[in-house]
Amino acid sequence: MEIIAITKNHYPSISKIYEEGIATGKATFETTIPSWQAWDKSHLQPCRIAAMEQDQMQGWAALSPVSSRCVYGGVAELSVYVAASARGKGVGKFLLTNLITISEEHQFWTLQAGIFSNNKASISLHEKCGFRIIGTRERIGKLGDTWIDNTIMERRSKIVGT
Repeated sequence: MEIIAITKNHYPSISKIYEEGIATGKATFETTIPSWQAWDKSHLQPCRIAAMEQDQMQGWAALSPVSSRCVYGGVAELSVYVAASARGKGVGKFLLTNLITISEEHQFWTLQAGIFSNNKASISLHEKCGFRIIGTRERIGKLGDTWIDNTIMERRSKIVGT
């Protein structure tokens, strides 16, 4: 497996994997796939990657800013999505560990994740990659008619911002 930087040409694969995540009901409050322009605008250019194996995208990960205020310039929220056919094969860990490295190269000192509390696999993945639970936002939003809790996790860099 190799890591590549995401470009517009990869968006059909990104949106397919994102759609598979939406279908689980455990990944996002979104119910539709954004346009490339919207996705591109909301994700930080140097910190968006895909895992490729034999020219097939296995998953993607990207950072989004948490605020436009300069004091939060080293803090980002992350997204990790793995293709349905690649789940349980270490792709998520491969993506997340590479994204952590890239984020530190770009001077991010804190990564945050808001994970549906019923998504135990994602919470476990983040814990294995050095994230800690900092709290739960109860009934933070509705997906259809169901209130969802979000587990908030963060990882502080040991080399940036120390």
